[in-house]
Amino acid sequence: MKELGLISTLSINRFTDNGAYLQLSDAGEVLIPKRYLKGDEKEGDVLEVFVYTDSEDRPVAVTDRPVALLDEFALMQVKDVTPIGAFLDWGLEKDLFLPNSEMRQQVDKGDKVLTIVCLDHRTNRLIGVTKYEDFILSDTSIFQEGQEVQALVFDRTDLGFKVLIAGFYEGLVYENEVFQELEIGQTVTAFIKKIREDNKMDVQLTPIGRQKYEEGADFILAKVKETGFLPLSDKSDPDSIREHLGMSKKQFKQCIGQLYKKKKIVIREDGIHLP
Repeated sequence: MKELGLISTLSINRFTDNGAYLQLSDAGEVLIPKRYLKGDEKEGDVLEVFVYTDSEDRPVAVTDRPVALLDEFALMQVKDVTPIGAFLDWGLEKDLFLPNSEMRQQVDKGDKVLTIVCLDHRTNRLIGVTKYEDFILSDTSIFQEGQEVQALVFDRTDLGFKVLIAGFYEGLVYENEVFQELEIGQTVTAFIKKIREDNKMDVQLTPIGRQKYEEGADFILAKVKETGFLPLSDKSDPDSIREHLGMSKKQFKQCIGQLYKKKKIVIREDGIHLP
């Protein structure tokens, strides 16, 4: 059944007391339970549904959409752990099963884990797999250094935060380059800093090079204009700068230098003022 694990547009063949049967591409049918119907449908109507298997391993169609389709990644929370595996919340009534054999490492209830939805060909069921390295794409030729990307924060290590880029590529934001609060599951705008020989990418949360300082200068100027004063100077400690602006001291000094040369700010001992 090629519809399994995907969003499909299927027409209604017939109605039963339990719901309606939809036409599959292989000439078979799949039931959509009555609770997913509005009540005014008729034979021949077309519905957009997600097809998976119910608790008795029977194919079923629902109008709900999971957080990830077949062969897609998503961060999922562990709802329960059993001796044979774990069950993940993926947005549907029936949780996604994560077998012990497909775990990258042991999980606990409440954990958020990067998971890809796969088809277990032995059972013809959809399962979760957290051994994400097996599915990460290695050809990073579509990217270039300095490029802006959307990144999903999915893990924290001693080096920093691991992120998923464009759905299938791995990146790392180094701990000492994080100047804002980051949470697992958060999607952030990032910039590719370096493409390494192993085809993984180092990324940062601020634009690369001159653009970074221009955007930072605009941000600082807007902050000063809000109150007419910012209690920071080039002598301020890095933690204070990070708390107020979410940027490094190096970036801060470059930015206020630009603003000062353009006579857009005045720097005094107590902080930054408008001219």
